[in-house]
Amino acid sequence: MTLRDESLGRADASGGGPRVGVLALQGDFREHARVLSSLGADVELIRRPEELAVIDGLVIPGGESTVMDKLARAYGLAEPLRAAIAAGLPVYGTCAGLIMLADRVLDAIDGQQNLGGLDVVVRRNAFGSQNQSFETDLDVPALGDEPVHAAFIRGPVVESVGERATSLASLVDGRVVAVEQGNLLGTSFHPEITGEHRFHEYFLEKVRAHVAA
Repeated sequence: MTLRDESLGRADASGGGPRVGVLALQGDFREHARVLSSLGADVELIRRPEELAVIDGLVIPGGESTVMDKLARAYGLAEPLRAAIAAGLPVYGTCAGLIMLADRVLDAIDGQQNLGGLDVVVRRNAFGSQNQSFETDLDVPALGDEPVHAAFIRGPVVESVGERATSLASLVDGRVVAVEQGNLLGTSFHPEITGEHRFHEYFLEKVRAHVAA
């Protein structure tokens, strides 16, 4: 276990695994940190721009995308994050994190900004309110034959996938809920809370390949 206590803000890097940051401004960053740590990553809780310099990949967790946006700008993180994404840093966004990574967001609030990078259009809160949350199994060929059990909590949906991005999974009605584009990965759902670790493993493969390159 390489994750240090949240109050210390940093992980112990002695484990030798890839160093992966989790944006820790708001949302369920602790759950992602635990999963990544269990898979052998050295986890950094990211709250300041200078901390981006020491990570090999980044996870943007679920939460409230509007709050994350405001805090990222207030902490001076928004522009450094955009620059890191443009430079090829592997980034995985879940739920609100997917919204942050999308090039275009529908039903955004006035003044809401996103980081961009993923050639997709997403719609906020596409599945309704909190009490309309649901779980379902998804076919994700990139992760093998066994279905992925996915939890949707006020999640976004990918309305359209651009030429540079690729759909990884869809609901039975055809709505896209997982995408990738080079070093970027995004899911509408929360694998970190259902015990489903294959998306995190898939992301860590991207991180290791980026480090090796």
